Amino acid sequence: MEGQLQIYNTLSRRKEDFTPLNPPHVGLYVCGPTVYGDPHLGHARPAITFDLLFRYLKHQGFKVRYVRNITDVGHLVNDADSGDDKIGKQARLQQLEPMEVVQYYTNRYHQAMDALNVLPPSIEPHASGHIIEQIEMVRKIQDAGFAYESEGSIYFDVEAYNKKYPYGKLSGRILDDMMANTRELEGQSEKRNPFDFALWKKALPEHIMRWPSPWSDGFPGWHLECSAMSTKYLGETFDIHGGGMDLMFPHHECEIAQSTAALGHDSVRYWMHNNMVTINGQKMGKSLGNFITLEQLFTGSHELLQQAYSPMTIRFFILQAQYRSTLDFSNEALQAAEKGLQRLITATSTLAKLKPSDTSTVNVDELENGVFAALNDDLNSPIAISVLFDWVRNINSIYDGKEKISAEDLERLRAIFSAVVFDILGLRDDSIAGDDKGKLTAELINMLLNMRLQAKQNKDFATSDRIRDELNKLGVIVKDRKDGFDWEIA
Repeated sequence: MEGQLQIYNTLSRRKEDFTPLNPPHVGLYVCGPTVYGDPHLGHARPAITFDLLFRYLKHQGFKVRYVRNITDVGHLVNDADSGDDKIGKQARLQQLEPMEVVQYYTNRYHQAMDALNVLPPSIEPHASGHIIEQIEMVRKIQDAGFAYESEGSIYFDVEAYNKKYPYGKLSGRILDDMMANTRELEGQSEKRNPFDFALWKKALPEHIMRWPSPWSDGFPGWHLECSAMSTKYLGETFDIHGGGMDLMFPHHECEIAQSTAALGHDSVRYWMHNNMVTINGQKMGKSLGNFITLEQLFTGSHELLQQAYSPMTIRFFILQAQYRSTLDFSNEALQAAEKGLQRLITATSTLAKLKPSDTSTVNVDELENGVFAALNDDLNSPIAISVLFDWVRNINSIYDGKEKISAEDLERLRAIFSAVVFDILGLRDDSIAGDDKGKLTAELINMLLNMRLQAKQNKDFATSDRIRDELNKLGVIVKDRKDGFDWEIA
């Protein structure tokens, strides 16, 4: 039995049994990237966190509609509704059409996600492709009395909204405190209150990205896109909304306010937030300039990196921490992840070579119960991985003849281990499998080791030792066995 999945709902601040609104269907919305620069390690964390959730829900038999957006308009350099649009600014710097910037960095994001073995979402809507829906939502909010027009822009009236609905219920912020502590910033004088936020901004003459609306030629506010697109594709009430903890305020708080103002209720049942990737205790991000791009990690081309790290090492590094805990970058942690991953992948190869006995001295139920109890406990991937490592020892013991396993239990063990490692955790063997070069490498190594085996049988130990030593220099560890040989990439 795989049991009941529990997830931590940020809104209630406790773990809750996950019960979908319309089983077996599940609606999942996750905030995707703002595509104005290369994806970095901080982007990998939500992508992998919610890829794990997507994979696990599907493994449990749910039919998941996973929507992850692309923000390609409206995300201003200053989140306080002033300044340049991040995409427009990048377009001016590079002397490109904004959609060229969007396309280039969207492609780069997809390439990085493919490398990390992150499954594509069911739907990937762009903010710029849903201007009509966003304008319609602004109308609804206006009609409900929670928005006002000022100099061609439309702002959400937080004070009016808070009289009927609690503003700040997700982040725990209290409006009275915000009113006392929020000062008016330059360029915000057209707002009634400094904490009001833009639903629609009138475009200044130099602003490149603009659309006609009932109020002005302009563009939507950053928060509006997610409210409009999530409800368009998942309905006015849907199951799970995910994203990074840094989006809880203001982005997700504003989403709740917009949806509630337009629909009369919050559209989301479970709010899930992954914690941050940090460097020396500080959040990694483009705005802070302390980020390492995924390409730099894959190639080792950053001053903080001691070596290149494979995409699967990065994925395993992220999965080694529970998604709600902080994850601090260090070369030591990545190197440990690299070794741990290799140990797990080697075990899957060993598992394929096991021979069954008449009886079992190991209990496969312990693997199944342990792994799924961990995953059901708010996707506790590090505990699930620790259970797998316990079973790596068992697999090696069976291989060495110290333990036994029956044919029926061996079939179960292979099925469970493979399902968890590859299908749910989304890992893969990048060293050998997956491409023609890898298959060729494996065939060549096997050919050389068979030549070595023949040399040993002919008592040509000099040739046998030379083949082993040369392979060792290339990072291939050879292990002699009674019935042949094993090898692995160091």
